Amino acid sequence: MPKHAPTPFRRRKSTRAALAAGVVAALGAGVLFTQANASQGERRPRAAQNTTTPAKPATATKPTAPTTAKPTPKRTTAPKRTTAPKPTTLPRKTAAPKPTAPAGPTTATVTLPTANEQFDYQIGSAYTPPKNVEVVSRDRTAKPAAGLYNICYVNAFQTQPDALDWWEKNQPDLLLRDGSGAPVQDEDWGEMLLDTSTAGKRERLAQIVGGWIDGCAKSGFQAVEPDNLDSYERSDSLLTKQHNAAFARLLAQRSHAAGLAIGQKNTTALLPERKTIGFDFAVAEECGQYEECEEYAAAYENRVYVIEYTDTGYGRACSGWGGKLSVVQRDLDVSAPGGSYRYRAC
Repeated sequence: MPKHAPTPFRRRKSTRAALAAGVVAALGAGVLFTQANASQGERRPRAAQNTTTPAKPATATKPTAPTTAKPTPKRTTAPKRTTAPKPTTLPRKTAAPKPTAPAGPTTATVTLPTANEQFDYQIGSAYTPPKNVEVVSRDRTAKPAAGLYNICYVNAFQTQPDALDWWEKNQPDLLLRDGSGAPVQDEDWGEMLLDTSTAGKRERLAQIVGGWIDGCAKSGFQAVEPDNLDSYERSDSLLTKQHNAAFARLLAQRSHAAGLAIGQKNTTALLPERKTIGFDFAVAEECGQYEECEEYAAAYENRVYVIEYTDTGYGRACSGWGGKLSVVQRDLDVSAPGGSYRYRAC
């Protein structure tokens, strides 16, 4: 199973969230707190997205997924790295929270994140976290932040933009296809949807994505954040909520077996199924902007990590939930300090 494969690097802006990009772009840099003195992480320019070359599969039954780099948040795209680093296990926090039983089956000790700890969302580029940050989310190809609770970002329900050739060559039937046989695309980000419509395909996809999850555990992460849970909404009705819930359940089982907690990424429509799936906490983009924070907070007992991209959303989230949930505002590129970098926390 491949250690690395197509990974996203930023949030994947939904149509409604993409409309907010123009507002954020117009904000003055002085409006937000800038960590000018934080050490800068590795940059991933958007132009670098299509520069990597997928690796050949190891065997016919266990293909080696393309070795690309950085993550793509649910509401943006991200460039990749040309080589994948060997997993490195970093020291964990000295005073780590006591293990808490996850919602789903487990064969290893799983530690859940603590509610309302200061959070940073670094899936675009990894850098030295601001002072007082206790929880950080990074792309699975990045190293965890020493001493913190680390969430591993994985693009689980769609391909990377530069990985289509690999999938077409090695696993063509795992790409969701329309009536003419063409792959169904997330047009906002140039990613193809993976086909979760049958139990057999879900099992095969879980072997590939499960390899990435195992890599997160070996690298020293404590949790995983699988993105694009809502891909069925972009499938032209070829996928259903139930298809993706069934696939998410397999990923939760794999995560717990590897000793990782698993977070629900967005998608309030699947909150009722959270316990059946096995989700342990939530990563919610723009729940303040779209007034969804209450739903996540109630479902996960405030163990919710919120990312806002507009002043309006950030203000709502902080005023309503800043004392209970971990809320941050980030720039749309989720970049490292310098340039368009923005970060502040309630």
